[in-house]
Amino acid sequence: MDIARIFEHDVQIKNLFDLTKTRAAFLFEGIKYPWEALAGISEAIMKIGAFLPEDEFDHPKEDVWIAKDARVYPTAWINGPCIIDHGTEVRHCAFIRGSALVGQNCVVGNSAELKNVILFDNVQTPHYNYVGDSILGYKAHMGAGSITSNVKSDRSPVVVKTGDVRIDTERKKFGAMIGDQAEIGCNTVLNPGAVVGRASTVYPVSCVRGFVPAYAIYKTGGEITFKTK
Repeated sequence: MDIARIFEHDVQIKNLFDLTKTRAAFLFEGIKYPWEALAGISEAIMKIGAFLPEDEFDHPKEDVWIAKDARVYPTAWINGPCIIDHGTEVRHCAFIRGSALVGQNCVVGNSAELKNVILFDNVQTPHYNYVGDSILGYKAHMGAGSITSNVKSDRSPVVVKTGDVRIDTERKKFGAMIGDQAEIGCNTVLNPGAVVGRASTVYPVSCVRGFVPAYAIYKTGGEITFKTK
């Protein structure tokens, strides 16, 4: 198996995400790797927000737009720039620090924290999750207590890698790229620069470094097997 070739294929935007499932599709135009979009999330939210229809979205405070059919619990805290799209639920004590584009029919759960993120439609971060400097694809799901670690302990730039193949992102803050329909098990830590391929499953209580291919199963201890498509 040529893991380097799989890596080069699976980490590209077109192979991780269905861009019809986010309002931010334009942000990915002209770039190859999804982490290149992290720097533009705030600006993209402002551009999108300016054109959201007033009959569909409330504008409760500066740089915050919330769909009228979204359910936001009164104990949730939302800073701008932020968009909460149609049908999404933001639960008790959720903390959205800002620069968060939350798609349609998502769940931002109790005590979950978001910062500089794009959640595609139907993403679930339902219980005690931290998601920072990350992008979660359509129908991605994070189990209870799973988090993205977005800064290396030595504060050096994050590298996306598998084996000897490395891509320097030139970013000191970068959590994870989680492909469409990926499943992250409870109490998992995704280390800085983790890329989880489309429709992959990560076992609970895992510590993921580097790259998990599409349609893979990441088992405890780092063993990887593949699903039957």
